[in-house]
Amino acid sequence: MQAFDRAPEVMTERLCLRALRVEDFDVFFAMRSDPRLAVGGVVETREEAWSRLLRARGHWAVLGFGYWALTERASGRFVGEAGFIDFRRDVQPSLDGTAEAGWMVIAERQGLGYAGEAVAAMLAWGAANIPRELATCMIAPDNAPSIAVARRAGFRSYAEATYRGAPVTLYRRRLRAASDT
Repeated sequence: MQAFDRAPEVMTERLCLRALRVEDFDVFFAMRSDPRLAVGGVVETREEAWSRLLRARGHWAVLGFGYWALTERASGRFVGEAGFIDFRRDVQPSLDGTAEAGWMVIAERQGLGYAGEAVAAMLAWGAANIPRELATCMIAPDNAPSIAVARRAGFRSYAEATYRGAPVTLYRRRLRAASDT
């Protein structure tokens, strides 16, 4: 697997998926600390958001995949994040050995189809570049918009679990078609 010093750019019709940058931090922190977007009901502190940004960048150098910043091509505005991680989460069944997919769009840009557009692009990139069989994701059972994005992208639920005291549903899909392997 190729390691990258930073995320390669991926273009979609309306989005640019690019490396997270230090200059993204203020809007990134605002997104990660927005109670409307809180994963598991927990907002991130400034310190936690900074650590998350650094981990996202580090994934590329160490694993050859990671999270991208989502920016609007027309305006350059930061609108979210999406990509693949391997956090070695303490959840059963384990997600180890999979490419864990995730996405988040700022509240002001939700409902425009950006998450679905980004997920389709990242899955296409992942199929060509990540030598793992499965993509997985973990979604709170009450997060209907993310569940809809996951299902449209071909993810199917396979287990109910608890992560950090909160219920989650685990989803998976093949990263590439069986004929591609």
